[in-house]
Amino acid sequence: MPGSDAVMVRTTWREAMRAALREALQADPRVFLMGEDVGHYGGCYAVSRGLLEEFGPERIRDTPLSESAFVGAGIGAALNGMRPIVEVMTVNFSLLALDQIVNNAATLRHMSGGQFAIPLVIRMATGAGRQLAAQHSHSLEGWYAHVPGLKVLCPATLEDARGMLASALADPNPVILFEHVGLYNVEGTLRSDAGAVPIDRAAVRRAGTQLSLIAYGGMIPRTLEAAEKLAAQGIDAEVIDLRVLRPLDTATLVASVRKTRRAVIVDEGWRSGSFAAEISARLAEEAFYELDAPIARVCSAEVPIPYARHMELAALPQVEAIVGAAREVVGTHA
Repeated sequence: MPGSDAVMVRTTWREAMRAALREALQADPRVFLMGEDVGHYGGCYAVSRGLLEEFGPERIRDTPLSESAFVGAGIGAALNGMRPIVEVMTVNFSLLALDQIVNNAATLRHMSGGQFAIPLVIRMATGAGRQLAAQHSHSLEGWYAHVPGLKVLCPATLEDARGMLASALADPNPVILFEHVGLYNVEGTLRSDAGAVPIDRAAVRRAGTQLSLIAYGGMIPRTLEAAEKLAAQGIDAEVIDLRVLRPLDTATLVASVRKTRRAVIVDEGWRSGSFAAEISARLAEEAFYELDAPIARVCSAEVPIPYARHMELAALPQVEAIVGAAREVVGTHA
């Protein structure tokens, strides 16, 4: 339990994740980190900076540029009792390891009749917004959330960045931890004794009565900003942070929509086949008669994400688009 002598510490999202890694390495000698440039370079996004000097090359392992090989090695290590944390530099590179993730990590516990656990954590950066162009700006979390046998986490807050890793390492299933590139520099305060958080439920980040805004990961700050703008216009929006895409906490979503009777889903993925579509379907299945207006979705444009800054901004969900969708939904039956 949190101690009474805890204080609030100023930190960044990146530093909160680094603290989680350090704590995991200190707490359990079976834990090790492996991936491209995680050691000497300190990680592509500087999350693992300083850990090589602190824990040594046996536990902070730089790997060859072969996602299939080192993700497979992580699966083997997990099968043999270790607690590997595998960093895949960006989600687009994980496509090179889909066979290992989907056909091996996700299935072995089932195919062994529960004899083998796969306590593997795969961390990867996701999302757009840093002018990394079309090949490095994917939001493919919904792809992985489609696969039984995986758990899919999308921390948005400092508390979740700090606390989700410990819970993931304690899980006997393979867990994918998606870290949005736009969050690493976010600053805030965090309790000095912040620790593990649950990884099986959504969170209400802002209570409201007229509209449910549903989002996750890098879209949470924009959705909260949109809710503040809506409040200034007399619209009281509730903000739901999904936090976990698989297993999806449908109960929290339905409870919110039954209260507000309207929903807008914000998803950085493309609209066609998006995770937002899955949420829409579940709400239609379980809360259709509670709705006073059609469900709306705010998603990325159906294009490869452009490099040019103004075009990138135009392709991604922005605060103004969220506000506009919310106003339209509320105005349908105000």
